[in-house]
Amino acid sequence: MTVLAHRTDTLTRDALAVLQPGFEGTTAPAWVLRRVAEGLTAVGLFGRNIASPEQLAALTAQLRAERDEVLVAIDEEGGDVTRLEVRGGSSFPGNLALGAVDDTGLTRGVARELGRRLAECGVNLNWAPSADVNSNPDNPVIGVRSFGADTGLAARHTAAYVEGLQAAGVAACTKHFPGHGDTNVDSHHALPRIDVDLETLAVRELVPFRAAIEAGTKAVMSAHILVPALDPTRPATLSPQILTGLLRKELGYEGLIVTDGMEMHAIAGTYGIERGSVLAIAAGADAICVGGGLADEATVIRLRDALVAAVREGTLPEERLADAAARVRALAEWTRSARPASAVPGAPEGGAPGIGLEAARRALTVSGVPGVPGVSGGGVPGSAPYVATLAPVANIAVGDETPWGVAAELAALVPGTGSGVYPRGAAAADVLAAAGDRTVVAVVRDAHRHPWMAEVLDALVAARPDTVVVEMGLPRAEPRGALYIATHGAARVCGRAAAEAIARG
Repeated sequence: MTVLAHRTDTLTRDALAVLQPGFEGTTAPAWVLRRVAEGLTAVGLFGRNIASPEQLAALTAQLRAERDEVLVAIDEEGGDVTRLEVRGGSSFPGNLALGAVDDTGLTRGVARELGRRLAECGVNLNWAPSADVNSNPDNPVIGVRSFGADTGLAARHTAAYVEGLQAAGVAACTKHFPGHGDTNVDSHHALPRIDVDLETLAVRELVPFRAAIEAGTKAVMSAHILVPALDPTRPATLSPQILTGLLRKELGYEGLIVTDGMEMHAIAGTYGIERGSVLAIAAGADAICVGGGLADEATVIRLRDALVAAVREGTLPEERLADAAARVRALAEWTRSARPASAVPGAPEGGAPGIGLEAARRALTVSGVPGVPGVSGGGVPGSAPYVATLAPVANIAVGDETPWGVAAELAALVPGTGSGVYPRGAAAADVLAAAGDRTVVAVVRDAHRHPWMAEVLDALVAARPDTVVVEMGLPRAEPRGALYIATHGAARVCGRAAAEAIARG
């Protein structure tokens, strides 16, 4: 092989190594297996790739038959954002619920059990946890995915989550650096901007990331957000000042830096994914996440060729691409050799299948209005309640394919429970007509962010004081109704915990 041919082969392998693409289907397409053999070191899995734990294990085994050290990544936060249980809802509450309990031993145990299940299926890199401090209650994309609005709380639970997940041999990817909590724009749709000073960033946004780094997080995911105090022109994912200057040099982080999805409009709609990927690697990122929306071989080829061309043109230093590829391979090697720790302080030994429901029960806050009866099988003696789910449009990170609410769980406890789903445009009269004489259980998700939802809720409570209200998003409003339940998340186990509280009355 000539020197030029060898260099070309090395560049191509390095360019493939830094990509984390997705694909369609529940088995690995031939093109994925071929690219893995050629140097692709990681793939990303989404809900579309998962039908059951057994199928997922077979899929990851298929990938590792090509190369044992391949990284298999997934966006499995538990709670509202689940891929492992996308069709039925998560067995684990999300971050806000864990923050509401504020027991770091419980958080560590939940993360370890989640990691154990991922590891059993062959997944070894989890794009979690979210370390964002949810300082803006109107944030449309973080919300219950954050441990909370308190910086210290977010920091200690981020560290506990990282420790628990990695004790199971699954690499944690702490996100979204330098902090996505103070935004009112979803970066899936546009480029958010955070206008705070350096001091605020240091004492609020960066604190949980420092904790994650101290806890040994193997990866950090960058955010597609503009933070003028750090870089007035480029979003974090493309900023040398933020990725290399702040994260690497100032915070001393040495692990893998992964971008958020490059097909998100904050990047794709402003820079394009090819240029964006080149700029991200040049800025200090090591891995390009793509495949949530773009999941074909053509995308992989486009990005590979763009990186190789940038090196040849001199816009991307060859040593920077080589360093990024080396970091990816180092993490792949760590996951191959990692063994679950024999014990994690505060976490249960071995498997803990019931820990998710335990956490969801502990996360509930329940309050009633004095003098108004609760619910136990309906407002009319002998009748069952009627569950009205006021359903907003889900953000892209959560997706709309995962069921949520309390209707199914309550029906299992109280036979005869009726239910209906009411999107924007519905009126309280619609709910009352369907409910008849039965007690209404109104289920909402971030009612404070949706005026139409708050309006329907207020009308229901005014017309029927015995209405039960279940808030499965960020609780902001004053408790209302005969019974007010805040679940701090919409996972299946959160619905189960709320249904138990309703059935008790």
